[in-house]
Amino acid sequence: MPDNAAVEERLAAERAATLTQIEALTRDFQSIVDANALVAVDDEHDPDGSSTAFERAHVSSLLTRARLHLEHLDEALVRLSEGRYGICERCGAEIPPERLEVRPASTRCVGCAGAGPR
Repeated sequence: MPDNAAVEERLAAERAATLTQIEALTRDFQSIVDANALVAVDDEHDPDGSSTAFERAHVSSLLTRARLHLEHLDEALVRLSEGRYGICERCGAEIPPERLEVRPASTRCVGCAGAGPR
C-alpha cells in the first residue's frame, strides 16, 4: 500500500495546480466573453465570429475537464482517508503504483480500466 502522507501531499499539490488552472481558464473565458460584448459579433456573418465561437467553446471544454479532474482528486482524497485509495473499484485488486503515479485519482486497475464501463 502507498505511503498515505506522500500520496496526500501529491494529491494536494495536483489539486492546487488544478485550482490554478481553473482560475486561469475562468479568466480566459471571461476575457473572451468580455471582448465579444464590446463588438457586435454575428457568428454567422462575421469572418472572425466562428473562430471566436470556437475559442470560447475550446476554453469552456478545458474548464469543464479541469473541474472534473478537481472532483476526481477530491474523491481520491476521500478514498485515501477511508483506506480505499489504490484499490480497484471494480475487481478489488491493488492498483499498481506506476498507474497511480501517472493517474493519482485512478479508481481502477489497468485491466478494469480497459474493460470499459461497469
